[in-house]
Amino acid sequence: MAGIFALYRAFVIWGLTMIKVMIVGQKWLAEHLLQLCSDMDDVEVVLMSVPSLTDRAAVLANKLSISVSEYGKTLTADDVPSGIDVILMAHAYCFVSVDARAKARLGAVGYHPSLLPAYKGKSAVADAFYAGEAFTGGSLYQLDDGWDTGAVILQSSVSIDSDSTVQSLWRGKLAPLGLELFAAYLYSVS
Repeated sequence: MAGIFALYRAFVIWGLTMIKVMIVGQKWLAEHLLQLCSDMDDVEVVLMSVPSLTDRAAVLANKLSISVSEYGKTLTADDVPSGIDVILMAHAYCFVSVDARAKARLGAVGYHPSLLPAYKGKSAVADAFYAGEAFTGGSLYQLDDGWDTGAVILQSSVSIDSDSTVQSLWRGKLAPLGLELFAAYLYSVS
């Protein structure tokens, strides 16, 4: 990860342009992604979209004076502000329409807690765990018209320890891995 931070500092020193993001998601991952983005000098969060205005990511967005909206089952072009560079999907269970993806210069990028194409869907962590896998991982991918089917941008693996539970695997390894992958992606495009 040290190499990624050196690359990021080089981008900041060279004065490359600000990247404008919309974050769509919920809970720990969306909250921490919002904090990461707000701490980066060359990333501007234009909108935080959550399933409920009481979600912890919405609470943080309000504290940071970032606009908040609620999303439904489908994110449409009307939900995406103009001038967005990328839509970041962090623990969001909604479909992003082709028009919404096209409205963002770099489309929509999501995190999935498996080594795609393995274990697609909402129960990926439990599926890998109960299949007796020795390792699993996370994938950052470009959203397309399918569910968890887009081109993989970044992947990393983690071990499934003998004392792991589905919950400890998500909270202790896969959610933090998602944040690391988002950070690496943002450093590479900002």
